[in-house]
Amino acid sequence: MDARNTTQSTHRPSRETIGLALGTLGVVIFGGTLPATRVALTTFTPWFVTHGRAAMASLAAALLLFILRKRFPKSDAPALFLAGLLLVFGFPIFSSIAMQTVPASHGGVVLGVLPLTTSIFAAIIGGERPSVFFWICGVAGAVLVVTFAISDSGMQLSTGDLFLFLAALSASLGYVVSGKLSRHMPGWEVICWSLILTAPISVPAAIWSWHPEFTQATSSETFAFFYLSFGSMFLGFFAWNVGLGMGGIARVSQVQLLQSFVTLTISAFLLGEHVGAHTVLFALGVIAIVALGRRARVSR
Repeated sequence: MDARNTTQSTHRPSRETIGLALGTLGVVIFGGTLPATRVALTTFTPWFVTHGRAAMASLAAALLLFILRKRFPKSDAPALFLAGLLLVFGFPIFSSIAMQTVPASHGGVVLGVLPLTTSIFAAIIGGERPSVFFWICGVAGAVLVVTFAISDSGMQLSTGDLFLFLAALSASLGYVVSGKLSRHMPGWEVICWSLILTAPISVPAAIWSWHPEFTQATSSETFAFFYLSFGSMFLGFFAWNVGLGMGGIARVSQVQLLQSFVTLTISAFLLGEHVGAHTVLFALGVIAIVALGRRARVSR
């Protein structure tokens, strides 16, 4: 009996492995964010895309919390509100502005800097201590991303690149705050309460930024908007926040380098964007660094 139980526990996935798997699922969902944003911006404005998708996700969050009769976590309210400001408003508005001037495939590679910035914030406020090898992998990935951004924009950083970097900073800090909360609160509750606390801003702003011509949006543009509302802004965070809490913020954040490849694939097939060998090589480079980074030691 003891031997059988030991064998079963040996084959059972570790908490860290499950966290990495959930983080990867979140990354796949997030990978469609930039392409969907470009499609939605064909008709909708950046301001409505930002506030409208937050307002829609807030309604879903409120309904779920009401059905499950969850009590409001008063002690975590400041951190939840901060996470909401960064993830509900910060990243969406910066990335929406960037998508007006650069292709989604370009943005997908530039946002490969997210794991490094997330690791930095995890070390500063998350109580995690990555090893030297981990930092070497993170810096190498960031260097590849910056080199790609410069070479792909005529040897200079464009305005779109600057907004993408602001989006990365906003998202990475929001991920760390959410990840810390997910250590003692279900990950799905973190994003739900963050959406609820920021709803007094997002709902009025969505109404204010609405224009009658938005009713003429095509089916693909409308689908893109709903994908951003319920995929990128809601369901993706269910998997991502739980993954950060279970597998460790710094380690799971490295999986987000794979988001570049997901975005490139969707951009090529959905938007018809040209993804040349130059872009693919840089994407493969950062993916290789992910594999190395996963082997690095991260202590808490």
